[in-house]
Amino acid sequence: MRRPVIYILILLLSCLLIVLWWPIDNGSNCSSLAVLKSKKPKYQVQASQVIIKPWLGQHHVYGIFMLPERYKESPFFVLSVKDVGEFCYRPFGYSQSYDDVVAKPGTYLIRYYILTRMAMKNIFKGGYGELKQPQNWTLTVQEPTTNQLSSTKSQ
Repeated sequence: MRRPVIYILILLLSCLLIVLWWPIDNGSNCSSLAVLKSKKPKYQVQASQVIIKPWLGQHHVYGIFMLPERYKESPFFVLSVKDVGEFCYRPFGYSQSYDDVVAKPGTYLIRYYILTRMAMKNIFKGGYGELKQPQNWTLTVQEPTTNQLSSTKSQ
């Protein structure tokens, strides 16, 4: 009776160790360092709401951000999550409402995800409290160029 329990505990401990020390590619589409260090003006916003439910599977760890309409044409967004890392994405998936958050007039909402395994790694290290705080999620947006703004107005 004791042997199966010992094997199960060893298996769980092994899985935990693998999750904590396995190197993870953050899945970024661009170079967050290049975007953050560029001389172009940037706009930063904190998350309006953060959803942390990695036990439900993929796409259940994300922040919801409210941005002014003018940033829809920005080429890149950099998501910075304290103690997790920085992720560079091309914009996608605008909406006027997500979950319980509704966009104010002249703004739109956008969701940005972090990898579930990165969230789990942070949670196993004791970072759940930090991860669920919206002020620890920052979205940095490059100011759109005048060409991008004029193409938006002409549409």
